Amino acid sequence: MKRLLIIFIAVFYCTSILAQQSNSSDPKKKTVYGIVQEQQSEIPVVYATVSVKDESRKLIAAGITDEKGAFKLNDIPSGKLTIEFTMIGYQTITKPLLITTAVNHINAGTIFLNADSKLLKEIAVTSDQPAITLKLDKKVFETGKDILSQTGSAIELLNGVPAVSVGPSGTVSLRGSSNVLVLINGRRSGLTQGNALEQIPADQVERVEVITNPSSRYDAAGSSGIINIILKKNKKGGLNGQLRLVGGIPNETRITPSLNYKSDKLNVFSTFGIRLSDYVGLYTTNQSVFNNGATTLLNQRQDENRHDDAKLLYIGADYQLNDQQTVTVAYLKNSTHDHDKTALNYKYMNTGNGADSSLLRNGESWERRSYNQLEFNYTHKFKRPGKKHTIDVQYDFWNSDKDWNLGTKKLLPVIENLPIIRTSSIGTSKDLMAQTDFTQPLDSNTILEFGLKAENRSVTSEFKAEQQLGEEWNIIDNINNQLNYNELIGGAYTQLGSKIGKLAYQLGLRTELTRVRVEDRAGTYNNNKNYVRLFPTLSLTYQLAKGGAIQGSYSKRIDRPSLNLLYPFNELTDFNARFIGNPELNPSYANVFEVGFLQRWNTFTLNPSVYYQNNKGTIQNYTFRNLDGIFITTPVNIDGETRQGAELSVLYNPLQWLQLNTEFNAYRFKQSGWYETHNFNYSGDVFTSRLSTQVKFKNKLSFQCRYNFTGAQSNAQSYSAAMHYIDLGASKNLLKDKATLLLDITNVFNLHRYQTTTTGNDYVMAQTSIPNAARYRLTFVYRLNLKDNQAIRQAKSGNRN
Repeated sequence: MKRLLIIFIAVFYCTSILAQQSNSSDPKKKTVYGIVQEQQSEIPVVYATVSVKDESRKLIAAGITDEKGAFKLNDIPSGKLTIEFTMIGYQTITKPLLITTAVNHINAGTIFLNADSKLLKEIAVTSDQPAITLKLDKKVFETGKDILSQTGSAIELLNGVPAVSVGPSGTVSLRGSSNVLVLINGRRSGLTQGNALEQIPADQVERVEVITNPSSRYDAAGSSGIINIILKKNKKGGLNGQLRLVGGIPNETRITPSLNYKSDKLNVFSTFGIRLSDYVGLYTTNQSVFNNGATTLLNQRQDENRHDDAKLLYIGADYQLNDQQTVTVAYLKNSTHDHDKTALNYKYMNTGNGADSSLLRNGESWERRSYNQLEFNYTHKFKRPGKKHTIDVQYDFWNSDKDWNLGTKKLLPVIENLPIIRTSSIGTSKDLMAQTDFTQPLDSNTILEFGLKAENRSVTSEFKAEQQLGEEWNIIDNINNQLNYNELIGGAYTQLGSKIGKLAYQLGLRTELTRVRVEDRAGTYNNNKNYVRLFPTLSLTYQLAKGGAIQGSYSKRIDRPSLNLLYPFNELTDFNARFIGNPELNPSYANVFEVGFLQRWNTFTLNPSVYYQNNKGTIQNYTFRNLDGIFITTPVNIDGETRQGAELSVLYNPLQWLQLNTEFNAYRFKQSGWYETHNFNYSGDVFTSRLSTQVKFKNKLSFQCRYNFTGAQSNAQSYSAAMHYIDLGASKNLLKDKATLLLDITNVFNLHRYQTTTTGNDYVMAQTSIPNAARYRLTFVYRLNLKDNQAIRQAKSGNRN
C-alpha cells in the first residue's frame, strides 16, 4: 500500500505542476470556452460553428466544436461583444458576451441548441449519418443505421462491427485475438460471459464502441482492446415506445414491447422480451491415428438441434434531483430454458480393411438459467462545464442447472446397447461492483480525471457424471466434485489531458490489485494468486491541416484467464474429444503500441493504423491424446507472442443514396515456448477484410449486402482454412414512418463454416463446424411517438460512456 500511495502522490504532484504551468498566460490575451449540447438529449453537438462579433456585427473570431461539443476561441479583445452558435438542423443562438480586463479565461457555460423542425424536414432527404463513425481513439458502430444489425441478437450484431468477429462457440475476437474485454455500458456484466450475449436483442443496442488502445479510465483487461456495448436510452419526452415482432426460418420468434415515459424530472423506461429460437448445427471430423505402424480412421458426424426459450425484463427510472444531480435505479432479469438434442455417429476403420465398428450416441439436455442485475448510478454535473462526479453500484446474481442424458448404441460389428450416461451441473454466481469517478477541468485546456473501483465475484459450480448399471447409477471416473472460485479486483486510476497548440496529450496511470482463489471439494485444486500491477497509458494527438489528425498511443494491459478456461470439469457428450479447463493458468501481460491517422473529406473518410503487441505468458490451447485415447484440449501458458499489423478502414458516400464501408486487417505473429514436450515456437500471417454496401431507393426502401473474409491461419498445432460468407438485408418504412418492415438473410448459401486441421505426434484430425444454418428473418416494428431509428430506452449513462 505504501508503494501505491507514493505513486499516486507523485502523479498528483506532477498534474498540479502541469496545471500551474497551463494556467500561466499572457494577461493581454482573452480566451472564451464552453460546451454545446442538444437541448433534449444533452448529447454533444459536434462541428457546431461558434462566432464572436463586435457591436457592428463584424466577425472577430470563429471556431467549431470538437467531438465532445467543446470549443475554445483565443485572442478575444475586451468589450461588449456577442457570441453566436449555429448548426444545420438547429435554431441559431445569440448571446451577449462581456469581456473585461480582469479575467483572462471566460467560461461561456453549456449552451443548449434546439432542433429546427422545419429545417430538419427539408434536409431529411439529403443527409444521413453512416452506420460507422471513425475516430482516432475508437470506431463507433450505430445499429439503427445498419439494416443487418436491427434483428437477431447482440452476438450476431458483433459480426458486423469493424475489426470484430465471433467464433463457432461464441468467442468474440478483436483483430483476430480473443483477448478482448467486452463491456455493457462501460462495465463488466454477466451478460458478456459465455453465450449470454445471445440473450440481448440486437435492437436494444444503440451503438458499439471498439477501443483498441484504451485509456487508464477503463479496466486494464484485454490486450487486444475493449468492445463497449451501449444500450439504448430514452431521449424523447412524454409517453413513447415500440413493439417489435420477429419471425424466422429456422424458427425464431421474438416479441419485444418497450414503453417509456419522460417528464422534466422523471424518466421511466421498461422493456419486456420473449424469444423462441431454433438452431441447426452440423459438425464433422475425419481423424487418423497412428499406432505401432497401424492407422485407425474415424469419420464422425454430429447433427445438432438447439431450442432456446428466453424472457427478458428491464425496468428502471432516472430521477433528476435538481439541474445538476441525477439518480438512476434499474433492474434486469433474463431467464432462459434451453432444450438441445444431438446425434453423433462414429465410423471406425482400419486402413485397407473397411469398416471396423460403428457407434451412435444420442444426447438430450435441459438447461435453466436465471440472470439478475441491479444497478444504481448517481451523477453530479457541476455548473462548471466538464466537471462531473459519478458513483456506480452494480450487483449481478445468477444460477444455472443443466442435465444431460446420453444413450449409446453399438451398430457394428454387432448391435449392442451401452450403459446410459447422465450428467448434472449446478452453478451460482454473485458479483458486486462499486465505482466512483471524478472529472475536474483545471482550465480551458486541461482536464484531470481520477477514480476508484472494487469488484468481488464469487462462483460455485458442481458437476456430477453417472452411468446406469442395472438399476443403479454409479459415478464415472470419480467425476463428482464442486469448484469454488472467488475473484477480487481493486483498481484506482488518474489521468491528465491537455493541449499545447495543435498537440493534445493524455497521460494516465492505473493500478489493479487482484486476488483469485480456486479450490474444489475433493481437494484436487487449491490455488491462491495475489498480484498488484501498474498499467500506464499515454496518448498523443496532433491536428493536421484540413481536418486530419495523427495519434500515437501506448498502454500496458492484462489478460486474466476467464472462468471457463479454469473450469476443470467437462461434459461427456462426445467420448472421442473433450475440452478441460486448467486451474493452474496464470494471467498474461501485454505492451501495446499503436499509431493511427484519420482524414475526412466531404464524402470520403480514411483511417489507417499500425500496431505492435508484445505479450508475455500467452494463453494457448493444447490438444493431446490421453491414456484412454480421448483427445483432450486444454489451455496452457506459453512464453509469449509478438504481433505486428496494419489496419485500414474506409468510408465512402459518393451519392446520397449509396454508402460503402470497408476494412482490412493484416498482421504477423510469432509465438514461442514449450509445454511439457510440445514445442509452440511458430510464426505466421493473418489477413481479414469486410465490405458492406447500403443502397437507399425511393419510397424509403433500403438494401444492404455485407461480405466477410478471413484468410487461412495456423499455429504450432492447428491450421484453419480461409473462410468467407455473405449476409443480406432490406428495409421499408411504412405508415408515415411509424413502422418498418425488415427482411434479413444471414449465412447465405451456408458458406459460414470453420475448417480446422490439428496435427499431433501420432494423429491428424480435420474438423468442419457449421454452428448455424442459413437463417431467414422477417421483422415488423411499430413505434409509438417515435421516429425511425430513434432510441427508445435505458438509463442515463453517467460515466459509462
